[in-house]
Amino acid sequence: MRSPATFEPLCKALEGNPVARRIGMDRTPQGERSAAVLMLFTDEPDPALTFVTRAETMRRHAGQIALPGGAVDATDRDLAHTALREADEEVGLASEHVTLLGQLPALWVPASRYDVTTVLAVWPGGHPLYARDPRETGAVHQFRISDLVSPATRATGRHPSGFEGPAFVLGEEFIWGLTAHLVDWVLELGGWSVPWDRKHVLPIPGRFLRD
Repeated sequence: MRSPATFEPLCKALEGNPVARRIGMDRTPQGERSAAVLMLFTDEPDPALTFVTRAETMRRHAGQIALPGGAVDATDRDLAHTALREADEEVGLASEHVTLLGQLPALWVPASRYDVTTVLAVWPGGHPLYARDPRETGAVHQFRISDLVSPATRATGRHPSGFEGPAFVLGEEFIWGLTAHLVDWVLELGGWSVPWDRKHVLPIPGRFLRD
């Protein structure tokens, strides 16, 4: 049973059909192909959010930190089923322990040509998550909301191309790109955000830059 006070602002925001963010360009879904990622919170006053490091053997975005997820399969019932199935395959998440909160509007990702829907959910954290398939997942991370919103963690990440966007620096880990935009968006929707120095610009470390 989720804690109502913790997630009430987020649930209300999702019920209000939030407007899709503009991330550097028009992200209106193109209808070519679909994918879903899972933003999974633990059911605690200071929830932990689950991330994965993509395996070094992946063809795209190897070594980058992302949310569990992947492409829609023909047998998937809906986008929530896609996100939960992928999370099971990647980190061993048992879907029977998960309560769905809602979804963000789909965003088009030009690099992969997928329309990506973010599914938000909460679970009690009753069993350990792990890199179930090392061909896809290099590591599993859980970061607390209090750490993600800390001004000491926040930065603006700068790509060599000149692109800039929100980033999170957590020890040796650097979260940027679409994943960071999604987390930044949800922190605002959930009422967790606090002011941070957007002029604190850091170059994205090379090991997180592979396409």
